[in-house]
Amino acid sequence: MPDRLKISEIFASIQGEADASGWPSVFVRLTGCPLRCTYCDTAYAFSGGEWMDVEDIVTTVQHHGLGHVCVTGGEPLAQPRVHALLTKLCELNLSVSLETSGALSTEAVDPRVRVVLDVKTPSSQEAHRNLSANLERLKPQRDQLKFVIGDRSDYEYAKARVLSERLNERAMVLFSPVTPGLAPKDLAEWVVGDRLPVRFQLQLHKVLWGGEPGR
Repeated sequence: MPDRLKISEIFASIQGEADASGWPSVFVRLTGCPLRCTYCDTAYAFSGGEWMDVEDIVTTVQHHGLGHVCVTGGEPLAQPRVHALLTKLCELNLSVSLETSGALSTEAVDPRVRVVLDVKTPSSQEAHRNLSANLERLKPQRDQLKFVIGDRSDYEYAKARVLSERLNERAMVLFSPVTPGLAPKDLAEWVVGDRLPVRFQLQLHKVLWGGEPGR
């Protein structure tokens, strides 16, 4: 049986996060996630979708004619055959990123992929799912760590981890405010005030399109 994945959507848009922010990109959103973060903005990908052969997914990506592709979810690593997809995309000399919750192992991810790894904060109610072994596999010149900050307690948690574990030396560290929720200005001022070695970011796609599916 050919490799198949359950796909929520494939679309072209502007990458709104991480070091590829602003680049026109193809997004491959896989269905399903074992987490239920309180601030999740893609709950529609928890179920539904359609099965597609990996080769058909690759062909669809190629038809968009863009050099950047982001494999996301849901939680893409919940479908083991995602590794075949990631490798095939890398073999096309595309710039490939993987957005993952941090709760599942990244050990088998193709080393050419840029991993954007979440570290869940307390307000997500899923911080106990953080898999510390994933931090040991980070590639400093390629991967990124993302903290989604919902309130001051989340910020203090994230700050303590960055400083005590020197996470900024392992990867680029990204702080994003929960939207709607924490005022972006507040988070920016906390980061500047504490001189944290992290990159503040807003989700550009939400600024442009309000976070509607397929954008």
